[in-house]
Formats: sequence, C-alpha cells, structure tokens
Amino acid sequence: MRMLVAAVLLITSSAAVADEVDDAHKLAVSGRDAYWNCLAREYPRDSNKAMSDQEFTSLIASVCASERQNFRVSLIDFLSLQFPKEGPDANLATANRAIELAQKDIVSAFVRRGAAAK
Repeated sequence: MRMLVAAVLLITSSAAVADEVDDAHKLAVSGRDAYWNCLAREYPRDSNKAMSDQEFTSLIASVCASERQNFRVSLIDFLSLQFPKEGPDANLATANRAIELAQKDIVSAFVRRGAAAK
C-alpha cells in the first residue's frame, strides 16, 4: 500500500513539474515574441532611414527595455526549470545571447536594406 501511495505521489509531482516547465516555456516564448515585435516596430520608422548602421545598432540596443527584460527573466526561469543542473550564470549567458542574436538579426536586415537602396 505504501508503495502505491508513493508511486501516486511521484506521478502527481512529476506531472506538476511538467506543467510548471510547460508554463515557463509558454512565458518564455511569449516574452520572445513581445521583444521581437517591439524590435520589428522600430525597424521601419522613417526617422531611422537616415541613420548610419552604427546609429541604428545603438538605437536597437537601447529600445524595448521592458520587453527585453521580460524576455530575459522568463527565459532564465524556463532554463532553470528545464536544466536544473546548469548554474544561474550559464542561464543568464544563454538569455543574453538570445537577446544579442535578436538585435543582430534586426540590425542585419537594416544593413541589407540600406545596401539594397544604394
């Protein structure tokens, strides 16, 4: 009987952990999408068309602060649940790298658009 109760508790707790990971993943994806959408709104602005590549890079690094932070926090939360043996520094580095890549993609599109216009 004790074994049955222990098995039921283990299954229940495993399902709860899986639900928690799934919820954290959904929040991380939502955070990513909000950040990308914010960056995408900056891309086509008329005021950006006269900017140099360096000016646009600086702009992108400074905009969408709340969306960027929300994405960072939600991604770190997900990573800490998905990979509990990884340290907080590794999860922070991964989140920062994801943000860096998002910014790089927007800047690359800006540079390509400028090169095509010339």
